[in-house]
Amino acid sequence: MVPLLLVLLLVLILFGAGFAVKILWWVAIAVLILWLIGFVARPKSGGRGRWYRW
Repeated sequence: MVPLLLVLLLVLILFGAGFAVKILWWVAIAVLILWLIGFVARPKSGGRGRWYRW
């Protein structure tokens, strides 16, 4: 019974890690798209030329 529970726990941990990695990939893609939009849509004249304040 204990080995079965350990295997089920391992599967649950691996599934959770896979889901978290997949979510992080989607977040990274969204940030990249926002960065590209900000890079393309930056003001041409005036200011420092960046849409963020770093």
